[in-house]
Amino acid sequence: MNATRRTFLQLSAAAALPAPAFSQSKPWYLRSYRWGQTNITEEDPVQYDIPWWREYWKRTAVQGVIVNAGGIVAYYPSKFPMQHRAQFLNGRDLFGELTEAAHRDGLVVVARMDSSRTDEDLYRAHPDWFARTADGRPYRAAEKYTTCVNSAYYDEYLPDVLREIIRRSKPEGFTDNSWAGLGRGSICYCDNCQRKFRANSGHAIPPRANWDDLTYRQWILWSYARRTELWELNNRVTQAAGGPDCIWSGMNSGAVSSEASSFRDLKEICKRAHILMLDHQARADATGFQQNGDTGKRVHALLGWDKLAPESMAMYENGRTNFRLASKPAAEARLWMIAGIAGGIAPWWHHVGAYQEDPRAYTTAAPVMQWHKANEAYLADRRPVANVGILWSQRNTDFYGRDNAADLVDAPYDGFVQALIRARIPYLPIHADDLDRDGASLAVLILPNVGGLSDEQCAAIRRFVTRGGSLISTGESTLYNEWGDPRPDFALADLLGVHVNAPPVRRAAAASAQTYLRLHPELRARADAPKTGKEPAPSGERHAALQGFEATDMIPFGGTLQPLKVDAGATVLLTFIPEFPAFPPETAWMRTTDTAIPGLVVRQVAGGARIVHLAADLDRRYQRELLPDHADLLANLVRWAAKDTLPLSVRGAGLVDCHLYAQKGRLILHLVNLTSAATWRAPLEELIAIGPLHVRVKLPADVAGRTARRLVSVGTAAVAVKQGWAELDVHSILDHEAIVIS
Repeated sequence: MNATRRTFLQLSAAAALPAPAFSQSKPWYLRSYRWGQTNITEEDPVQYDIPWWREYWKRTAVQGVIVNAGGIVAYYPSKFPMQHRAQFLNGRDLFGELTEAAHRDGLVVVARMDSSRTDEDLYRAHPDWFARTADGRPYRAAEKYTTCVNSAYYDEYLPDVLREIIRRSKPEGFTDNSWAGLGRGSICYCDNCQRKFRANSGHAIPPRANWDDLTYRQWILWSYARRTELWELNNRVTQAAGGPDCIWSGMNSGAVSSEASSFRDLKEICKRAHILMLDHQARADATGFQQNGDTGKRVHALLGWDKLAPESMAMYENGRTNFRLASKPAAEARLWMIAGIAGGIAPWWHHVGAYQEDPRAYTTAAPVMQWHKANEAYLADRRPVANVGILWSQRNTDFYGRDNAADLVDAPYDGFVQALIRARIPYLPIHADDLDRDGASLAVLILPNVGGLSDEQCAAIRRFVTRGGSLISTGESTLYNEWGDPRPDFALADLLGVHVNAPPVRRAAAASAQTYLRLHPELRARADAPKTGKEPAPSGERHAALQGFEATDMIPFGGTLQPLKVDAGATVLLTFIPEFPAFPPETAWMRTTDTAIPGLVVRQVAGGARIVHLAADLDRRYQRELLPDHADLLANLVRWAAKDTLPLSVRGAGLVDCHLYAQKGRLILHLVNLTSAATWRAPLEELIAIGPLHVRVKLPADVAGRTARRLVSVGTAAVAVKQGWAELDVHSILDHEAIVIS
């Protein structure tokens, strides 16, 4: 008798046993810190070695498992004849068996659904449940048919499936891999959508995407509202059938642009979520591992730091090509997990298929999960320590970014974040609607080309500055309203000290060109370099924001700039040098050596706030080209605006993502070593140690700073307290180090 069949008989005999009584000190969704998922294939019912997987659950210290239940494929004998059974299920209740096994091991079970598509037989039986193009054809995804979120499939059929699963197997909750239906790129014209949208708006569904069409804008907001309505509906269903803690939590992306393209309002979802399940499995080359730390901070700022945000972390290779049965290089998978944990994400290993011919993937997660278990007291129920905020809003992604959000919204944000990480400056993502609540502890607020902001959001920024907070604004920030319509001038023009000379014209960000920025005052007359006799005489010292650039009078730019009017009292530190030929080399000389077009303007206002307007989009340029000059200048601007109040300094070689947290009586500093030959092109195959690093941390009133414990290399570090700062050395970091200062 094989192991799978023997396990089936053993579990069948125990099927009448009740689920274990888990501790009621906290509901499961507040105490399940580590997760695992074997994404079941249709072949798995005849090859699922449940005893081996139970040992793997123990080895990886998971507290909850995600198990495929139903929707696109059912892994139990459903009473609904057209819920497609796995091809090799043969009447077996694989979901029920796995749920029973997990419950016997004291684990939480979340049933995994996929409600986005079905087989043809259900489409033929209920054609009114499916999304349609403008000419009436059904939307298809490969051989499957795409369901419509405004149909009875979502309102009636799926709720009945959820009730059936609860009645049969009593999972603790549900998640859904593709719960939001068609994305923004595909408009559904089925009868349900036509009828419901007309009732809501009084208009027919727009014939095409047109951001300037008021009806299209209504359709966008209506589509968002329907997904939020489904979130609430599904929770009402599961809680009514399974009790108040049987919650539904559809998966969400860690990328705002992905959430926007699928009408998932991250802020509204986090308001309603008991736990946030993230389907954000791997990095992009342009944003690196640090994207996962940023994701953790972003979702917790909305969700609350007392709730959990587990993230599906692929153990299989899913880079440019998905090799779902091949092991991801251990260094790549490990560092992605660590980067997320440092940002507050709960780890969740993910395998596709219960049987692998490349078992190397099974060795990657266990060391990370075991370390997490040993140190979970320091990794949850903590609050970030950072006084630099970087503003974002999903509505800005939608209505300002429109069809070019990657360039207009994501690139400036990611570029500024990368500059902060490179400079070891802790920061927090701040939603534009939450500034009054979350801005009280900030010294600096950054607007990385946040073009689309409402009048009220701009008023909140004014209140922040009135309270003494410094402001850094880049590019077109505040030049458009919340719908992406242009304003005649910056909404904060009087604060920024700059004004447009003409209303903005929406355009894509400029392609790379050979342009430069002139630094003022010019100092090259002092340099040990060839002279023409035309060098201007130095006229004073440079501003602190230009520290480190004394040896040059210009830096590369690569973009274009429009003229701005500058108010009296504001200081222009950079001006624009327009494009000139790069090829052939004989033509590569400046025709125009300077202009009056400002690239960087600084000023100080009443109350002490320092104001920066960086017209030159160096945040976007840095994300594209990674020029050190751009990163150095961005970091300088933050340090100047912060007025020596940054709470952390880390000196030493390497690229390190620094996360600082506070718990009662102690600080936790989590350092992630991003230094590698594959930082910007996955996969990473080798970890490279760095060190030593010298760390200085500002001590809050309740932290004495007498001791420092290392949680990765295990041991203590000598710590000295000087004028309210703890100082210590970290001799070496391979992948990460966490230090508890108390």
